[in-house]
Amino acid sequence: MNTVMELIAAELKKAFADCGYDEEYAKVTISNRPDLCEYQCNGAMAAAKAYKKAPFMIADEVVAKLSDHAMFESIESVKPGFINMILGKEFLAKYLDEMAATDKFGYASKEEAKTIIVDFGGANAAKPLHVGHLRSAVIGESVKRISKFAGNKVIGDVHLGDWGLQMGLIIEELRDRKPELPYFDESFTGEYPAEAPFTISELEEIYPAASAKSKEDAAFAERAHEATLKLQSGDPACTAIWKHIMGVSKKDLKKNYDNLNVSFDLWKGESDAQPYIPDMVQKMIDDGLAYESQGAMVVDIQEESDTKELPPCIVRKSDGAALYATSDLATLVEREQDFQPDAYIYVVDKRQELHFTQVFRVAKKAGIVKPDADMTFLGFGTMNGKDGKPFKTRSGGVMRLENLIADIDEAVYNKIIENRSMTEEEAKATSKIVGLAALKYGDLSNQASKDYVFDIERFSSFEGNTGPYILYTIVRIKSILNKYLENGGTMDNLSMNPAGGAGEKNLELVLTKFTDVFAAAYAEKAPHKICQYIYEVSNSFNGFYHDTKILAETNEDLKKGYIALISLTKAVLEQCIDLLAIECPDRM
Repeated sequence: MNTVMELIAAELKKAFADCGYDEEYAKVTISNRPDLCEYQCNGAMAAAKAYKKAPFMIADEVVAKLSDHAMFESIESVKPGFINMILGKEFLAKYLDEMAATDKFGYASKEEAKTIIVDFGGANAAKPLHVGHLRSAVIGESVKRISKFAGNKVIGDVHLGDWGLQMGLIIEELRDRKPELPYFDESFTGEYPAEAPFTISELEEIYPAASAKSKEDAAFAERAHEATLKLQSGDPACTAIWKHIMGVSKKDLKKNYDNLNVSFDLWKGESDAQPYIPDMVQKMIDDGLAYESQGAMVVDIQEESDTKELPPCIVRKSDGAALYATSDLATLVEREQDFQPDAYIYVVDKRQELHFTQVFRVAKKAGIVKPDADMTFLGFGTMNGKDGKPFKTRSGGVMRLENLIADIDEAVYNKIIENRSMTEEEAKATSKIVGLAALKYGDLSNQASKDYVFDIERFSSFEGNTGPYILYTIVRIKSILNKYLENGGTMDNLSMNPAGGAGEKNLELVLTKFTDVFAAAYAEKAPHKICQYIYEVSNSFNGFYHDTKILAETNEDLKKGYIALISLTKAVLEQCIDLLAIECPDRM
C-alpha cells in the first residue's frame, strides 16, 4: 500500500511531466505551516532555474492540471511558486479504511528480507543486572522488534560475559569458603554434584568479595589467575564449578530480563567463541595480516580516509591470552558459520566505539565477514541522575535494576491509588505494567546516542510525553469501545466518515503517517521516532475526544464512523507500544 505522500507525488509527477517539466521536481513534504495547508511541493522553485521561467508560472500550470482531482479538497499556487495542498475528506476516509483492512496498516518493506543478528544484553555471569544494563536491553529489544516487523529474520543474542578472570576469582573464593567440596579434592574420582554449591544470592556476594580480596592479597590473585588458566585448559573440577555458575546465573538473568519484557533467541557467551580463536588468529598470521609488536600480535586498522590516528587491534597478548576484541572476532566466526547473517547490529555503550571500529575493520580485512558486510554500532548514551552524573543509589553505589523497577512501580502505584478506584491487588498488578512503561518510554523517547536524566517523578506522570499518558490514552479508547459494545453496538462493517471537524481530520492525517514513521525508525534504528509518533497520535486522539461526543452521537452512521476511527487509533497505538516492548493494562 502506497503512503499518502507517495500517492500525492505520483499525481504531481504526472502533472509536471504533462506540463513539459522533469518529474524529479515533484517532491512532496508535510507542510511546516499547517495553518495554510497539509502538504506542499516546492519543486517549481527549483524548476525555475532549469527552465528559465518564473516559478509561480510553473506552479500555476501544474496546479491547473490537478484543480479538479478528487484527491484534493484544494490545491493552489502561492507566490513565489509554492504548491499548497489540502487532502479531500472522502479520499482520506477511503485511505484509512484501506489502511485498517491491510496487514501492518499498509506497510510493506521495499527490500528483500534479511537475517539480522542483534547483539545486546551484555550482562556478566555471577553479577546482578544493574542500571547500566537497562539501555542495551530496552533499546536492543525495540530495535529487534522493529527489524522483525519490517519482515526480517532477527536473532537476538545476550552475549554473556562468562569467561576470564572473574571465573577464577569465584572458584578460589569458593575454595576458601567451602574447602570440603569435592571440586577441591584432588583425589576425587566420582561424578561432581548436579546441584550448585551456592544460591544466586551467595554467588552475587562471592564475586565482589573475591575481587576486593585479589586487590589486597597477591597470593590469592595469583591463585585466581591459575584457576582461570585451568578452566580455560578444560580442568574437570573448574569446568564443573563454571557450569554451576552459568546455570544459576542464567536462571536469574532470564527472570530479570523477563521482568523487563526482554527476550533473547541465543544465550551465547564469550566462552562459546573460545574454540574458534586459535585457528582464527593463526590464519591472520599466515595471511600476513597480524604481526608481532612488543610481543603481542596486532592488526593495523588505519585507513587513508581517517582524520585521526587509530591504534592497531591486539588479537593476542604477549602472554598468549585473548582479549575482548579476539573474543568478539571469534564470535563473528561462529555466527557466520551458524547463521550467515546479512547484517549485524551491536547495541552497546557509545564509549565502546573504538573497540567496535577495530573489531569491524579486522573482521572485514581478515575475511571473517564480507568486505561490504552491514555492521552497525548503535552506541547509546548514559542514564544520568538529576546531578547530571551517571545514575547511582543514594549511598553512591550502582543500583540494581530490580530495585530501580521497584522504585518506579511504587511511584506509579501511589498515583493510581490516589486518583483511581480499584482494589489494592489490581492497583499493584497495574502499577507493574505502567511502571515498566514509564521506565522504558522514559528511556526510548530519547535519541539512543544522547545522555538523558532519569526523573522518576516526570517519567511516572500521567500527563505530558510519558509512558503512563500513552497507556491512559489507549485505556480510554478501550473503555469507549467496551461501552459501545455493551450498549448493543457492533464492530461489523465499520467505515470512516469524511472528517466533520478539524480535530477529526487532524487525527486522520496523523494516522496516515504510520508507514512513513515506521520506515524512518527502521532505517535509522531509532525507537525514539516511534515514541514521537505515539505521543502525536495520543495528543490528536485526546483533542478529537474532547471535541466530539462519540457515544452520545444520535446519528448512527456518524457514530460508526467515529468507532471505526478510534478502533484504528487503538490498533496503531497498540502496535507501536509493542514495537517498544511495552504492554497496556485493561484499566488504569
